[in-house]
Amino acid sequence: MKLSFLRISLWLYLALFFAYLLGPLVIMSITAFNSPSFPRMTPWECLTFQWFGALFRDERILNGIKNSLIVGVGTVALSVAMGLAAALMLTQIWPKMRTSFYTLIIAPILIPGVVLGISTLVFWDRVARMLGMEPGGFLSNGIFLTIIGQSTFIASYCMLVLVARLQRYDVSLTEAALDLGATHAQAFRKIMLPFMRPAIASAAVLAFLASFENYNTTTFTFGEYPTLTIELAQKVRYGITPAISALAFIIVALTVFAALANEANIRRNQLAGGGFAAVSTPKSGLHLPRFLSGNPAAILLVLVAITVITVVGTAMTYSPQQCVADVRAAKQLKAREAIEALRAAREAREPVPEAPAQAPQGENGNSSFGGVFNPNNLGGGTAPKPAPPKAKTGFGGVFDPTNLGTGE
Repeated sequence: MKLSFLRISLWLYLALFFAYLLGPLVIMSITAFNSPSFPRMTPWECLTFQWFGALFRDERILNGIKNSLIVGVGTVALSVAMGLAAALMLTQIWPKMRTSFYTLIIAPILIPGVVLGISTLVFWDRVARMLGMEPGGFLSNGIFLTIIGQSTFIASYCMLVLVARLQRYDVSLTEAALDLGATHAQAFRKIMLPFMRPAIASAAVLAFLASFENYNTTTFTFGEYPTLTIELAQKVRYGITPAISALAFIIVALTVFAALANEANIRRNQLAGGGFAAVSTPKSGLHLPRFLSGNPAAILLVLVAITVITVVGTAMTYSPQQCVADVRAAKQLKAREAIEALRAAREAREPVPEAPAQAPQGENGNSSFGGVFNPNNLGGGTAPKPAPPKAKTGFGGVFDPTNLGTGE
């Protein structure tokens, strides 16, 4: 009972872990096939492939991908070379200095990317001024600065990968080659380099991925050559569309395809070399090809390829226009019903108008102001009272307002 509970707990933990890790990628990939103009998975409206077309028509995204590939290739070449040199020096340096040298090589990883970007920009700007170069020269080029800035810390990751492989190298092989008359360059090229090739490939992949997704350092160094991460950040600032989800789906699909291809190749080499016991094929059942037998990664790779071909073929023939029109009509009808409901609710809440309150009446139906504000006296009512007799003043009544224009 206790073992069963631990097993269930372990599987539950793994399920939650992978759901937390891969859930956002799955959700974002699904939004690439939904028709709304804002990325969302629910409510589902129509299956569409239009966002892939919108992605390939976006010149800014395509330009960012091109710049990211150029920067990635340059960063891989520079970082792997520096990482390999640092790994060789770390294994051959005086033992008492290894700790200090290791700390010096690892330090760029601990420095924030913002600091690396600003320092790279300032340093190479000063170098260009000292050499008398113009502001738009080679040392101020955005691609050059981005490669240099990213390589300062990506080379440290490469060094860690290469050191792990180099620690298992037998130095006596190089010594034997030197004793047989080989030069140091020949010993390195024919003995050490083939041994380090898997680690170099791993370091190159790590360096490319780290360069492709870097944002902090690239923000200060890209100049006129924005990478994909810079373009995506600028688009998010002003609002995104499901075309970004389509890009994420393509990147995830390529990553899964590459991982399965690598795993299938490793399994094939192990089966060919006798690393696994021969898998017996059942007498009654489906007979798989030789390269698929006992290789689950190869089977998954074939399934992924078939799925991609099916999706591409469906996208070329499927049209969601009628579904989109029906959804738009349903939205308009729903909005009209909501407006009518709000209007009816507002009319139901409006109070019945009451009769205006009458002013207090005095004697003979007149108020204390002589009935001036009585609406019944507008244009009618009692005759005006006779004017009081004119007072005789010493000026002959010239200041009497009733004598304006008449006189006496």
